[in-house]
Amino acid sequence: MLASSIGAADTRRFAKAPNAPARGCDQAIAALSAMSGLVGRTPLLAIDLLWRGRPAAVFAKAELYNLTGSIKDRMACSIIGAAYERRELAPGQEIVEATSGNAGIALAALGQALGHPVTIFMPDWMSLERRALLTSHGATVRLVSKAEGGFIGSVRMAEAYASARGAFLSRQFANDDNWRAHYHGTAEELLTQMAAEGLEPDAFVAGVGTGGTVMGFARLFRDRRLAASVHPVEPAESPTLSTGHKVGAHRIQGVSDEFIPDIVKLNELGPVIAVHDGDAILMAQKVARQLGLGVGISSGANLIAAIKVLEGGRPDARVATVLCDNHARYLSTALAQEEPMRPEYLSQHVELVGWRAL
Repeated sequence: MLASSIGAADTRRFAKAPNAPARGCDQAIAALSAMSGLVGRTPLLAIDLLWRGRPAAVFAKAELYNLTGSIKDRMACSIIGAAYERRELAPGQEIVEATSGNAGIALAALGQALGHPVTIFMPDWMSLERRALLTSHGATVRLVSKAEGGFIGSVRMAEAYASARGAFLSRQFANDDNWRAHYHGTAEELLTQMAAEGLEPDAFVAGVGTGGTVMGFARLFRDRRLAASVHPVEPAESPTLSTGHKVGAHRIQGVSDEFIPDIVKLNELGPVIAVHDGDAILMAQKVARQLGLGVGISSGANLIAAIKVLEGGRPDARVATVLCDNHARYLSTALAQEEPMRPEYLSQHVELVGWRAL
């Protein structure tokens, strides 16, 4: 586990690892700790905007500046570090996961750096860039068709494959070390960065893939006795969280993966916010064209959700979110195409003024 993912005290704990069964495990823990400068401690951006002509601001952690370009680096470091400590992952052991892309890319990069082969099961409709990034990091990619079960099929195949080969299955959708990465890392950093400006969040929003981000934030806010609400975000075209199962198709890769993950506890969260995928695309395009920040579609969705919170409450509320990844892994998708504006989309009422790194 890296200092930037779970806190410096925890990294010192891993670095000592007093009962490591073999020199190889000690070396792996030390190597993981040494990589701490490349994951976490991301900038917090204050994005200034006009919403229907009224000034407002959204605070966003720029997670595209992590090691492989996404927030999933935090989760991968947390899970691998904890697995080393508990002796669930041995040096050189194969790592297996089912993913829509970003988690697999993070695991593949760390796996290669630490000497683990990585096998990824992924739905075959994910972007070409995600597939290429996985293979560029040396991962073996098994694409799963809709006929084979899509994302749920990917999870089942990963479980069967790992069991048959004695591989380590990271289980990102059910692993508590996922949300702990955000409790000790992303959320802690955001509170510290806002406090340095004399600020405190009133709300936090983020799309749900595994749910690790929203659960980490919700639990840290609860333990700090903050009144800030935490809202999960889902595509309006496929409201999995609201219905409990897959409904329809959507274009926001990395969220609403056909089921509610085990680590997501909706009773600990605020109301779900639905965002149209076209609106998310238009907002992400606007961020790139008006602010010079290349972000993915889910980042656009998060910004739309933040604006919905502002619209439904105080216009001066301090709403925070995350910019999950960069736009380079979406250039073969609708993000790089013209998207029609629809009357119900909110992005047409937003003018992005500028941003400041806090």
